[in-house]
Amino acid sequence: MELIVAGLDVRLGGRTVLRGIDAMFRPGRITAILGPNGAGKSSLVKTMAALITPVSGGVQLGGRDVATLAPRERARSIGYLPQDGRAYWDVPVRDVVALGRLPYRSPFAAEAAADRAAIAEAMRATGTTALAERGIATLSGGERARVLLARTLAGTPDWLLADEPLAALDPSHQFDMLDRLRAVATAGRGVVIVLHDLLHAGRVADDVLLLRDGRVVAHGPVLETMTAARLSAVFDIAVSVALDAHGRPVCIATGRG
Repeated sequence: MELIVAGLDVRLGGRTVLRGIDAMFRPGRITAILGPNGAGKSSLVKTMAALITPVSGGVQLGGRDVATLAPRERARSIGYLPQDGRAYWDVPVRDVVALGRLPYRSPFAAEAAADRAAIAEAMRATGTTALAERGIATLSGGERARVLLARTLAGTPDWLLADEPLAALDPSHQFDMLDRLRAVATAGRGVVIVLHDLLHAGRVADDVLLLRDGRVVAHGPVLETMTAARLSAVFDIAVSVALDAHGRPVCIATGRG
């Protein structure tokens, strides 16, 4: 099912942060949301996850407003990976990942075989199986980021919305994270990620949505959207764009615009 944003206006703290956003996100693809600081990227994905209430417009999944879905149904449909994944209690990693299965279980019910299988697969996919008995507070920022991705994947949502999922990762684990998000999309689910790194966006995105000052500047396939002219206009920098051996855009900032 497509995730559709229509006529979206959002105000936070008395300021309009999103204006007239229209966009359609398709399953089986990775969409990268790019834009300078303050463009409204995080506000957009939070609104898509029904964590922010818009002043007008809305977000639909399969023709239904996500804000009106029952919490359990919404959690099964949309998984949200926040930018700042904090650990408030030092619980074992496996218990953290198991939280992703709560939308499928009755209160106080024991884990079913399907729950255990989903947890094990999410941990395998994120390389966190060996961390299962560790307390989450003992982990590095990168390890914690992978555990929180595992928690989201354990819920097997139709859509995964990730806000700057590479922020706490070293270069090697950044590539691992992008590969895992690609696997989610290849399995037929939709992925929307907020990114700052133009090189990573060019490498992983099927589609790109460019934001500036709360408005959509461009939205479409990566090669059509990540052009030197558009990126320069959005970020106020000079950008060089070439194609790699796989036909993917390599976007490098070369100076001030």
